[in-house]
Amino acid sequence: MTIIAGFSASGQGSAPLHLAVQLARTTGEKLIATTVLETGPALSSDHVEREYQSHRASQSMRSLERAVGEMRTDLDISLVIHHSASVPRGLMELTTEHNADVVVVGSSSSGLLGRIALGSVTERLVHTAKVAVAIAPRGYPLSPLPVQRLTVAYGGAADTKKLIRSVAELVTQWRVQMRIASFTVRPPQMFGGSIESSAEDLVTEQWVRQTELAVRSQLDEARASIEIADVDLVIGSGTDWSQAVNDIAWKSGDLLVLGSGAAGPRAQVFLGSAASKILRHVPVPVMIVPSPQT
Repeated sequence: MTIIAGFSASGQGSAPLHLAVQLARTTGEKLIATTVLETGPALSSDHVEREYQSHRASQSMRSLERAVGEMRTDLDISLVIHHSASVPRGLMELTTEHNADVVVVGSSSSGLLGRIALGSVTERLVHTAKVAVAIAPRGYPLSPLPVQRLTVAYGGAADTKKLIRSVAELVTQWRVQMRIASFTVRPPQMFGGSIESSAEDLVTEQWVRQTELAVRSQLDEARASIEIADVDLVIGSGTDWSQAVNDIAWKSGDLLVLGSGAAGPRAQVFLGSAASKILRHVPVPVMIVPSPQT
């Protein structure tokens, strides 16, 4: 299988390449770094347009070669300039052509440093891609280490789409640690010490117990066919999504895995509403996996 890493000299910088290299070190898969150039239907018939696009392709290849060279990695990285009607479409064309199972992109340049913000390309990918989409936070640095731990964001459609089992299979293949995280957001007035606050505490405690039982049940089911080591279950809580997501510890080498929402088609990535809130606040790379086919 193959990893496709999208690079734009004017967009996300080298962050997608840095994450792609880290994933390749973890999985041992082939890595293709690409720049997709948008081209119109006149390319094949317009001589001037062909010359212009050829010039763009040469410039883009030089930028891609420079970015890959600056990483000084020992990995064998193939470089590809691909023409397509749009960048998202071009990336999906490459995943089909090279039988890739993940495409790596970066955060929008308008996002906060160290966080993920969806731009036009990533927004479309996280709602239409048929392979996993990994997103690097803005400014994500190059790491000499592979991925160390996969954290599964459990909740919403995760319990019906067998996300825990899917990630457990990846953990076994990649030989990394596994952690399951769930998040609860409570409005500020619920921390005021009133009777209502006590009732909310009780509801939250019941939710935590139910979540733990559901997670353990899925883990037991997965362990029937997959050898899974000890798995940590952590709960993040706060008065907003930022507090809840950062209520649990994150470290270098972490990768958060999000499942596709219940509204999405089968065998396709579809970022749900809760997952999109988590994505915006997490300080580590995120991988969104497609819904299972059955």
